[in-house]
Amino acid sequence: MTDPAAPEPAPSPPPGCPAHAGAIRLSGLEYQQSPSELYRSMRREQGAVAPILLDGDIPAWLVLGYAEVSYVTSHDELFARDSRRWNQWENIPADWPLMPFVGYQPSVLFAEGAEHQRRAGVITEALESVDQFELAHWSTRIADQLIDGFAGSGQAELMSAYAHALPMRAAVQMCGMPARGSDTDDLVRDLQISLDAAEGDDPVAAYVRVQERIQRLVKDKRGTPGPDVTSRMLRHPAGLTDEEIVQDLISIIAAAQQPTANWICNTLRLLLTDDRFALNVSGGRLSVGQALNEVLWLDTPTQNFIGRWAVRDTQLGGRQIRAGDCVVLGLAAANTDPQIWPEGHIGAENSSHLSFSNGEHRCPYPAPLLADVIARTAIETLLERLPDVVLAVEPEQLTWRPSIWMRGLTSLPVQFTPVVQ
Repeated sequence: MTDPAAPEPAPSPPPGCPAHAGAIRLSGLEYQQSPSELYRSMRREQGAVAPILLDGDIPAWLVLGYAEVSYVTSHDELFARDSRRWNQWENIPADWPLMPFVGYQPSVLFAEGAEHQRRAGVITEALESVDQFELAHWSTRIADQLIDGFAGSGQAELMSAYAHALPMRAAVQMCGMPARGSDTDDLVRDLQISLDAAEGDDPVAAYVRVQERIQRLVKDKRGTPGPDVTSRMLRHPAGLTDEEIVQDLISIIAAAQQPTANWICNTLRLLLTDDRFALNVSGGRLSVGQALNEVLWLDTPTQNFIGRWAVRDTQLGGRQIRAGDCVVLGLAAANTDPQIWPEGHIGAENSSHLSFSNGEHRCPYPAPLLADVIARTAIETLLERLPDVVLAVEPEQLTWRPSIWMRGLTSLPVQFTPVVQ
């Protein structure tokens, strides 16, 4: 009898496919709820680089090893970001669910060499001008407004009512949009669909709507600049076009919203379910900081990242990678690689995880610092305002979204003593 939750092997790979008959479809209940078990199984059976099948049985490679992910991200001359190299484009339909991730755009995400350095430099300088104390102030104010909306009820579903909304409002305010309003709410919804579509969603259409909204923002800031990230990018001497800025702003906002939302919620889950934090979490900055870092190791918001494309035939982890093959970065698997944690103990005080990737295409400085400000402020404000907050369900009743890309809960229901406003 076969296990219905087990990942399905491919019966026969298509001609010219880099994967062989042992390729794993990244789907099924085991993957959705316990991906770490699947990573261990794949690493044991396939090694540090495993053949996989993406949506529609499109072949790719999943890099599971810490050393191998570090190598890929440090060698752009072998594994580059321009997806037009992919040798599978003839098999990709226009409405492929992963098109928002891999469809080439004139964005910093797909730029290479000097062009990437130019684009990333503009982003870095625009983000460096964000005052972290001011961002913490904005984030606290947004957190208070959100908490005010449910504090009197004694219960809340934090994923939708808090964790998703807060980083998005903070990010769009950094970029010059109002933190509240129908435009922002629509942008939050469409970004979530484009990054992590549920059944029945249209991620491609959602991404088009995101582009249209950011195009309006850039046009508005051309006419009326302000003290915001968008205006700083527009007046940067590198002279980016409006279309380049639109694409790079989408990258900034998307990176600030969905991963940070899951970082917040995954950390709250840890704080509310792990006895190590139960005694001193309320208002305890050290405990919150430890929990935030531990989540990046064990439940990193971005599990897998697509991708890199092989520039030429090469070897990786004992595998023959052909020119044009797609390589998926297994960030979650790499972070728990037994080669770096031989005794199975993750050191939460260590910050050398790959959750923000590595190399030239890693999350640009100081974006991780800004994300930490938003996430830490969100958690500390919630615990300060609702000090007796507890889960409203048993921990084992919490479920994870069925995504191979993002690691986030479907919901985080809590209860607490109602607070009279």
